[in-house]
Amino acid sequence: MTPKVFTKLLGVFVLLLVFQTVVIEFVFHRFVEHTPDGMLRVLDRETLWSGLIALALAVPIAAVLASRISARFRRVVTFARRIAAGDLAARLDATGSDELSTMEAALNQTAERLGENFAELESSRRELAVMLDSMQEAVVAITPAGFVRWSNAVMQRIAGSQLVPGRPLVHSVRDPELLACVRGTLERHELCAGRASLLAPGRVFEISAAPLPSGGALVVLHDATSIEAAQKSRREFVANVSHELRTPLTSIQGYVETLIEDPNPSAETTLEFLGVILKNASRMNRLTEDLLALASVESPDYKLSLQPVRASVLLQDALDSIGGIVVDSGVKLQSGGAPDALVMADPDAMHQVFGNLMENALKYAKDGKRIRAGARLLDSEVQFTIQDFGPGISSEHLERIFERFYRVDKARSRESGGTGLGLAIVKHIVQAHGGRIWCESELGNGAAFQFTLPLAPTPQNAAQPQPAQQTPAVV
Repeated sequence: MTPKVFTKLLGVFVLLLVFQTVVIEFVFHRFVEHTPDGMLRVLDRETLWSGLIALALAVPIAAVLASRISARFRRVVTFARRIAAGDLAARLDATGSDELSTMEAALNQTAERLGENFAELESSRRELAVMLDSMQEAVVAITPAGFVRWSNAVMQRIAGSQLVPGRPLVHSVRDPELLACVRGTLERHELCAGRASLLAPGRVFEISAAPLPSGGALVVLHDATSIEAAQKSRREFVANVSHELRTPLTSIQGYVETLIEDPNPSAETTLEFLGVILKNASRMNRLTEDLLALASVESPDYKLSLQPVRASVLLQDALDSIGGIVVDSGVKLQSGGAPDALVMADPDAMHQVFGNLMENALKYAKDGKRIRAGARLLDSEVQFTIQDFGPGISSEHLERIFERFYRVDKARSRESGGTGLGLAIVKHIVQAHGGRIWCESELGNGAAFQFTLPLAPTPQNAAQPQPAQQTPAVV
């Protein structure tokens, strides 16, 4: 009980005692003045009754005061329970000036401060969750017992619905490298690194597991699939270039050594050997030029001189440039027509695209004896088609046909002098224009290489009729 409350109760009881004394004094004088001598027993009885009357008055007053104080303490207990339950909006009605009111005001301030602190913590938690969700890396927190504590959105997308907070990590993921890293960090409390390749099909992740100060581990997964693919592509590229160069170099070296070892070679033999050497040197020169062209179009600094060009002009220039070669080969070149719509293109780059596609078609068109080239207008682009009527390409090759050094028929490609880079160069140039390129083919029915170029933003293109009524499509 506080001093002020105790003082109030003590004052009340003092007043009651004074009142009792006054009553006793009044009764005593009354009896002394109006009663005969020797009436002490009567006086004692009256004194007893006066004490009982004073006590009867004091008890209800004390009970009322105690009830009010008890009610206030019950409100404080109820307030404390609400705060403990998380209801930080609970407040006490502190309107008095005694020490209980002061205590109630202090409790209200404490609850308000707790509310502010929890709001700041919740805001920080949400900001941290947003930052972790915006990361490209997958993050998951593990408890000391090996249960999932929390994971960001990237990790949830990778692991799927099995990754649930409160569930053992070993029941959520099956990658042994990841589980081994987590187990090592939890047991030894040290940083652990590894590589996970079974967490998601076709993807490779670099693992970094670090111990948390409060126990458990924080695991960060960095997607290294593109790096792995780039390294693999680099190794294959070096191997392919080495192979492509070794073959003509070996041939050149062999024929040169033969000429050197023969002191008096015949003129016919010399001319034959020199022809083979020239052929292989030309093959190396084409490979070098294609490598330089591929490096150029793959470079981030590769720039196009885009300008509005009519699709019909692009196609006609391509037909004119390759016409002489086609005539000499005995293959018939057909035009499927092209719209006059303006496309955004670099004429020099597109000349290389058409040249590579038509030369590629010419290699396989000898069986069908014809090549057809045309274009048609679509909603926001023009689709060009270069089609041969040769043996065609099986479906398993269509997805990889634009890869560097990929050949459908390796023997035939080397016989015809191909480097395996032409279609890769074409793909990069078309994509640099903002277009798409693909191949459609069936065995025995030839192959159709198709690519698109975006329309130039001019009023003339906006007024073009629908593509189905403009020009016939090349099939």
